[in-house]
Amino acid sequence: MKTFLRYAVIVFVLFLIAFFVLLPPLFDKFTNRVTDTTPSEPSSEKAKALHSQLWIADLHADALLWSRGLSSQNKRGHVDIPRLIEGNVALQSFTVVSKVPFELNFERNDDKTDSITLLAIAQCWPIRTWCSLTQRALYQAEKLHTFAEDSKDRFVVIKSKPDLGKYVARRQDEPEITAGFLGIEGAQALEGDLAKLRTLFDAGFRMMAPTHFFDTEIGGSAHGVDKGGLTEFGRQVIREMEQLGMIVDLAHASPKTIDDVLDMATKPVVVSHTGVKGTCDNIRNLSDQHLQRIAKTGGVIGIAYFEQATCGKDVAAIVDAIKYTAELVGVEHVALGSDFDGAVVTPFDTAELVRLTDGLLKAGFSQNEIASIMGGNVRQLLFEVLPD
Repeated sequence: MKTFLRYAVIVFVLFLIAFFVLLPPLFDKFTNRVTDTTPSEPSSEKAKALHSQLWIADLHADALLWSRGLSSQNKRGHVDIPRLIEGNVALQSFTVVSKVPFELNFERNDDKTDSITLLAIAQCWPIRTWCSLTQRALYQAEKLHTFAEDSKDRFVVIKSKPDLGKYVARRQDEPEITAGFLGIEGAQALEGDLAKLRTLFDAGFRMMAPTHFFDTEIGGSAHGVDKGGLTEFGRQVIREMEQLGMIVDLAHASPKTIDDVLDMATKPVVVSHTGVKGTCDNIRNLSDQHLQRIAKTGGVIGIAYFEQATCGKDVAAIVDAIKYTAELVGVEHVALGSDFDGAVVTPFDTAELVRLTDGLLKAGFSQNEIASIMGGNVRQLLFEVLPD
């Protein structure tokens, strides 16, 4: 009996080690991969020279979900502060994930299961986050602010127009710095309470999507069960977001939710990470009509880098989606929306972003057009929408 108990204890300890120490980084490493680590053709000198002069912004990365510090360079995943600086990224949106169903798919998900609970426990997040979606969002915001404090002023968090203006001016003389702003992937983080929108705003969040992979109290998801439109509560949330200076993000929204938001929007909206049906026709991606309606708000469309968004695994597929969107609605409405660290496989990480600049040059875009796509459009939108 003593021998059995001894072995039982050993097995239990090994399980705990695997669960808390080994599984989270292994899962991160397996899901957030780069496919083309050794490109057959290096980026041109012209692309490198242009890239070094760009003001680059990316509308979507889920790096805060994972148990790796962003202050130092990592061997796994897609984004950290040193790699942002190496890739000449001026501004990265750090979007937080609060709930994801088990058996995730693009077609139909309900909200009855949640894999983030296990991930939060396995990564030793505070107990307050285990059963609260709001606290999960707040904890990830705290992580970003901590990274900023630890960065020795190489990384700043943008919350307002004055913040952005000060940072843009500073970066002209100090190009080896970078910045971020906070977004929320799915308004389930409100837990049905409008007052929590102000709580999240005060924590630094400046962008939020009504839905992620399932329908919420706000509205329908493209991947939900009912796939309906905005609820009355959802309309209240959108109105309050506009008043606060929070950007409405239509990524993952159902077609009806997109229409309902666009019917009431008085400020530019974004789609932080998406593909387009014109190059990759699936339920995840935007129709021509929605691209045109989003552009009419003055908004921007962030093109994602992963296969389900572009129907390809290489830079050319990303460029095709960008080109299609630019030709349909204008270069001034196109942006980057990588979905880095969102459990996706991409052709490159943020340090190798020059490869996209090279691809855009080869596709015939002018240097001014590339400057707009790579970040100029996002910067202009933020100066319009962020609070004073």
